[in-house]
Amino acid sequence: MLTTMTQDPLTDDPRPDGLRSAPSLVLINTGNGKGKSSSAFGVMLRALAVDWPVAVVQFIKSGDWKVGEESMGRKLGVDWYAFGDGFTWDSDNLETDKAHAASGWNHAAALIASGEHRLIILDELTYLCTWGWLDVQKVVTAIAERPEHVNIVITGRDAPAELIAVADTVTEMTEIKHAYQQGIRAKRGIDY
Repeated sequence: MLTTMTQDPLTDDPRPDGLRSAPSLVLINTGNGKGKSSSAFGVMLRALAVDWPVAVVQFIKSGDWKVGEESMGRKLGVDWYAFGDGFTWDSDNLETDKAHAASGWNHAAALIASGEHRLIILDELTYLCTWGWLDVQKVVTAIAERPEHVNIVITGRDAPAELIAVADTVTEMTEIKHAYQQGIRAKRGIDY
């Protein structure tokens, strides 16, 4: 449980000495809390604001879902690819889902290697790695060997240690409270 505490504002600069620029970054948003994909789409907007070409590859969410971030992303020129069939607990055939995952990863790996996009979001990629649907080492190699200007954001719970090792920034979303636990359905405009 969160407690309220008063804290003095920072008076010393907390930034480390010797900061340098990097040609690109790998970010991971993981953890059980809400906001992993939403945070990635915030980065998408920043990238678009500086005229970067952006691609999104979704591995679980279905292309049939009508989600706001995809609608707006497409309007803003984002190359958007959905390879999932939805939640695995709704699946009639996990083998088909695995095949979609493999196809999605092959497409994502080609996008990364091509260097045509400055930002690629790999939404819910971590699940495919932790479930053993993708070879984590192949994923890590594709990310580590990407063209130097390609930035990558990866989302999903339970990010494997190998992915965390190749990332520059890893944020773990921690759930404190969620409307779903109170019996409230996902809300259009807020959750999708």
